[in-house]
Amino acid sequence: MTPQTAPQWQLTRWFNGKPTTVEDHRGKVIVLGAFQMLCPGCVSHGLPQLQRVRETFSEQDVAVIGLHTVFEHHAAMTPVSLEAFLMEYRYTFPVAVDAHDDPLGASVTMKRYGLRGTPSLVLIDRGGLVRHSSFGRDPDLQLGALLAQLVGETAGDMRTVPKAEHVGMCSVDGECS
Repeated sequence: MTPQTAPQWQLTRWFNGKPTTVEDHRGKVIVLGAFQMLCPGCVSHGLPQLQRVRETFSEQDVAVIGLHTVFEHHAAMTPVSLEAFLMEYRYTFPVAVDAHDDPLGASVTMKRYGLRGTPSLVLIDRGGLVRHSSFGRDPDLQLGALLAQLVGETAGDMRTVPKAEHVGMCSVDGECS
């Protein structure tokens, strides 16, 4: 993957933190995890992995952001439901609700990043470049190695991060594996 500048997020609400932008996190590696609270792969793999990253890496080096990207079951996945879900599962990282310009389609930030479904993971380097984007489950050891590489880089280092294999995902077209 050739690094590209990370698109700005278009968000409607924040939980567990104040509103931020990609630029606000310049100098840190950003782990952006797109999820839906009714996605089995998100509940069993994606969200717990984001929490483990939050607990493992220093907040000085790594910013973990959850992106609630609803593209199905809109009536069930309201901000009120999301707030209860986050509290019940004790997720401590900031979570934002992605904006919609098409009420029945993918959300705005999801489209800007070219994400195909949930869970999806995007790694943005210290300079604001997208260095890794995946759909499905990234193995913990592989993700840890990718993050260690990105945390250890300086602004001048721009290596391509390898693509991961994935399982446990729900696509925008309704397919789950």
